[in-house]
Amino acid sequence: MSNRMQYLVRAVLLVMSVVLLASCSFPGVVSTSQQLPQVSQTPHTLQLPPIRFPQDEGAHAYLTEWWYYTGHMKATDNVGRLHQYGFELVIFQSLRSDLPPIYAAHFAISDITRGSFHFDQRRLTEPNAIIPDGTSTKGIDVSIGDWSIRGVNGQDHLKASMTNYAIDVNLSGRKPAILHNGNGLITFGLGGFSYYYSRPNMVLSGIITDHGQPLAVSGESWMDHQWGNLLSLLGGGGWDWYSIQLNNNTEMMLYFIRDASGNSVSTYATYIDGSGKYDPIAANTLHTKVLDHWRSPTTGTSYPSGWLLDINSPQLQVSLTLVPQLKDQELLVYQSTGNSYWEGAVTIAGQSQGRTIQGEGYVELTGYAHGSGPQTS
Repeated sequence: MSNRMQYLVRAVLLVMSVVLLASCSFPGVVSTSQQLPQVSQTPHTLQLPPIRFPQDEGAHAYLTEWWYYTGHMKATDNVGRLHQYGFELVIFQSLRSDLPPIYAAHFAISDITRGSFHFDQRRLTEPNAIIPDGTSTKGIDVSIGDWSIRGVNGQDHLKASMTNYAIDVNLSGRKPAILHNGNGLITFGLGGFSYYYSRPNMVLSGIITDHGQPLAVSGESWMDHQWGNLLSLLGGGGWDWYSIQLNNNTEMMLYFIRDASGNSVSTYATYIDGSGKYDPIAANTLHTKVLDHWRSPTTGTSYPSGWLLDINSPQLQVSLTLVPQLKDQELLVYQSTGNSYWEGAVTIAGQSQGRTIQGEGYVELTGYAHGSGPQTS
């Protein structure tokens, strides 16, 4: 092997093991699906261009970027049995210096009916990738092999497969994109900056192939897109991230960032009403309580497993209980992004503005594992 080739191999391995050792949906630098930096509650001072649609739906020439989707699906098979599923699909793009772009992806299915969780991962170095200059109006077009995310103006198509499962689904945004922090721009000092928007309410339809049987599915999805010149500054910490979709046509996104000692150092939350109007939720009105824990038999990691969420402000009074639809929704993705994390479908029930409410959501838990590989309990 030539010296040049040895250098490239070492450089790629270094990028994947260090740069991609962080997480989708912020949700942030690749280690799961996101990276959750501290969010300023004051307007930013950076002179950066505003988000434009559809130009900013596609790829950018920044250090870190990802497109992240979770959702809930239902189908009826040919003998009338109901099947329920949760899913996650995320593709990451990482650019460093003059090295070729690196792509990583995670695909997971929570088969609620069977009571089982399944995931797969991919990684690709693409020397011939052409990164758009931010002027294209073609929208999202990213793929790793036959896993793909494509779409424009909130009309997206997802395709992915693994052993026993495949999805081929269309998503349509019911509400405008939500620009987090008011303008879609989050700054965090030496860590850099990130653009971040969500589509919190997307109707889903298409096909899931379950153990060789194609089933027509319907449901709803949540989408996050984040990009910027950002690097992880968590230093051994982590975050809990929640997407919440309620049956009164409202949604919430929130996360709590922890330092290496497990102390909460930052909270961010936003509420989206039925018309698509979104407002921040003051951190001092937001309280959570862990109801249970689950220990992974594979890694030995203990994760929170069930939460009570209370919001009590003049504008919003909400009390919700979030329960995982499966205890084990842990992804071990050491071969793609170098980490393990828990990300799974949850059911939601409680009160909102004095009325009974139900819903579905997704929760991501990072930073609970110790070490970079499987451990024993």
